[in-house]
Amino acid sequence: MQIECSNLHFTALNQQLKQIMDRDIILNGVLGQRLIASGLHGKNIEIHGIAGNGLGTYLNGCNITVYGNVQEATGDTMNSGEIVVHGSAGDVTGYAMRSGKIFIRDNVGYRCGIHMKAYRENKPAIVIGGRAGSFLGEYLAGGILILLGLHTDNQAIYGNFIATGMHGGKIVLRAKELPSAIPPHLQVEKIEKLEDRELIALITQWCAHFQYDKTKLLQDRYILLQVNDKNIYKQMYTSNL
Repeated sequence: MQIECSNLHFTALNQQLKQIMDRDIILNGVLGQRLIASGLHGKNIEIHGIAGNGLGTYLNGCNITVYGNVQEATGDTMNSGEIVVHGSAGDVTGYAMRSGKIFIRDNVGYRCGIHMKAYRENKPAIVIGGRAGSFLGEYLAGGILILLGLHTDNQAIYGNFIATGMHGGKIVLRAKELPSAIPPHLQVEKIEKLEDRELIALITQWCAHFQYDKTKLLQDRYILLQVNDKNIYKQMYTSNL
């Protein structure tokens, strides 16, 4: 089913999405409508245009593909499902994600992955093709953030204050040099050869979504940031079960 959204208020749009029985839905002419697919499950949604704030908030198992950019708080408190963005995303992408995956072709704004968390088999992941703004992985408690740094025109691939307050999870940067100004409670590791199956799978999925040759990305060097085992706060905020 297709819905023309150019003159549709976000409340009316979301009401339709909840009531429609069709599993496959195409949204045309999206112009910043907020909270699209909030709390939905069991649908495949294709969006053409610019999705507004809170796309996929509390998402419970939908697959969402956006052919355009998305605004702030995409995947906020997302429980499961997948969001694929053929463009860039605004600030606080993946805020407090609990599980599911977000794939961004281009760039993200500030505070991507803030407060992401994981529990047992529930492990969220965000893969970013371009660069990230400041505070990437702020207060990260679980899950995986991968920053590929493609097409950044020699800019730094991330902004200031990366991993501030991080107490769990992993941040993976496609870079050769160790980053500076890393918080002292983190350990930094060079990955000369990518062997982690989970990381390989996520990068491979990103390449498949955006028709990018995975060969070079899987052969490149990476930097892994994770919490030092001596971090006294880790046991307070993360689960090792």
